[in-house]
Order: sequence, then C-alpha cells, then structure tokens
Amino acid sequence: MPPKTKLAVIYGSARQGRFCDVVAKWVASEIRRHDHFALELVDPRDLGHNRHDIAERLGDADAFIIVTPEYNHGYTADLKALIDAHSVQWQAKPLAFVSYGGISGGLRAIEQLRLVFAELHVVAIRDTVSFAFASKKFDASGALIEPGEPRRALAFLLARLQWWAINLREARANTPYIEVAA
Repeated sequence: MPPKTKLAVIYGSARQGRFCDVVAKWVASEIRRHDHFALELVDPRDLGHNRHDIAERLGDADAFIIVTPEYNHGYTADLKALIDAHSVQWQAKPLAFVSYGGISGGLRAIEQLRLVFAELHVVAIRDTVSFAFASKKFDASGALIEPGEPRRALAFLLARLQWWAINLREARANTPYIEVAA
C-alpha cells in the first residue's frame, strides 16, 4: 500500500468569529472519509508564535488545500503573510482551493491566489469547490444543508489533488526541485 498523502488544509482567515471555521471543518470531515490522506490543519493565527512549526508542517505536506474567503474582491492579509513567510515549502507541490463568499463564492480570491502560487512554483489545480452566500448553505451546527453536490465536487477535487501529489512526490524524490531550479 502506498504511503498516505500528507494533505495540509490551510485556513485563509484569522479573524475572530470567522466563517472559515465552519467551511474548514466541513472540508476536514470530508477528507477524513478518505483513508488515503493524512490530514494536517494549518491556521494563520499560529503564524506569529509557531513560524518554525508551520514551516515544518508545510514542508512535510505532499499537497495543500486553502480554504479562503473573499474579502473586498481578494484574499486576506493573514493568508498573504502565511504564504510569504515560506517559499521552498510550497515548491513542486499541488494545491487546490475551497472558497466562500458572497455572490462570487470567493472565486476572485482564488484567481488572485493562482498568480501568487504560480510564482512559488506550485501546481494549482483547476478544480475548486466554491460556496456563494456560504452562510445560507450551512445550518447553525455547521452542517451543509444540501451536501450532495459540494461533496461530489470535493471528492473529485481530492482525486485530482491526490494524483498530482503522488506523482510530484515521486518526482521530488527522484530529483529534488531545488536542483532543477538552480
């Protein structure tokens, strides 16, 4: 049996009372339904206190999912700080997005993040899961009111992400990416 794919789910918000907790909790619970992933949660709230720990967890990851809100047509400063505090930890690894927001469902934040991660040599997969008017999609307990389509979309996203993670992990083992980039 191949080793589990180490998947870091990264919170895109550090605000008090953030809705990101609801969406990230759903993402994590769905990932736990797939036994081929080892889940790691990364919260930008921890950046100031545990920068080395976060760097280590990002470095150990085979793949990433960023759960991001859209604030003012973009992503958050807290997420930008987390991204910019690390560089080689991201390289030659796949990334997927789960977004939420108002009418756009966070898609404008994703499009900005794709540009940032291209510069960091990350393979951002095309597939996303987006929640427009997210607060209306989840009940008071944090459960999705209609989970069918988001669950299918996330399962598809995870399958694609795992394919990239396995193949890029093998490629990095054969030729460290830093040697290619030199």
